Amino acid sequence: MSNPEHTEEATKTLRILAVDDHEITILGYKFILEDVEFDGYNIIVDTATTFESAKKIIEDSVDSFKYDILFLDVQLFAPNEDQPYTGEDLGILARKLVPETKIVYMSSFSDNFRINSILKTVDPDGYLVKTDIDPKSLEDAVKTIVLDPPYYSSKALGAIRKKMANDIELDEKDRKILFHLSKGTKTKDLEKFIRLSPSSIENRKRHLKTLFGTENENDLALILAAKNKGFI
Repeated sequence: MSNPEHTEEATKTLRILAVDDHEITILGYKFILEDVEFDGYNIIVDTATTFESAKKIIEDSVDSFKYDILFLDVQLFAPNEDQPYTGEDLGILARKLVPETKIVYMSSFSDNFRINSILKTVDPDGYLVKTDIDPKSLEDAVKTIVLDPPYYSSKALGAIRKKMANDIELDEKDRKILFHLSKGTKTKDLEKFIRLSPSSIENRKRHLKTLFGTENENDLALILAAKNKGFI
């Protein structure tokens, strides 16, 4: 006679939404995650490859959100050049709309500036650097996130431990300055896109160069440093 405590009815469905702009990468995550053996859980993974599609999924199902975990890439394809959204923006949105859902980043960015920025803005339940990811780390991440978060891969943990005293913290206006400079907008024309005075824009640009270590260099050096750290 079977033990009622071990029936299939006791199995819970763990639903995951994985967002990455590389379809091959995300299909790999789906294959690995759905193959994880996790006592008491059956894992189902849905995917999205753009910021807009993931945003729509989150917004359309706020009242009955069906995902337990969001796996987000940081650098997602921007829907258009005037709205340079990232996985960080998606995480901020999810935190507001579906606060009970666990958020985990899986990104190529291992820079401590970028990781610590996301830790502050989103407060995710985990962060995995893509070069650390293999089937075992994904399995460990899922189990830890469900049972005892947070989970950080080795490179992410190293970046957090090496956190600098003078962290890079950018607000929306700083990000817009970097974005429009990267698109070739001249400093004198930035006020057309950002509601700041010319002197305030110049002050912010000087501060950004200090933060990114390009004080004595031109705007191109600032843009390259910001891109390397995943802010553009």
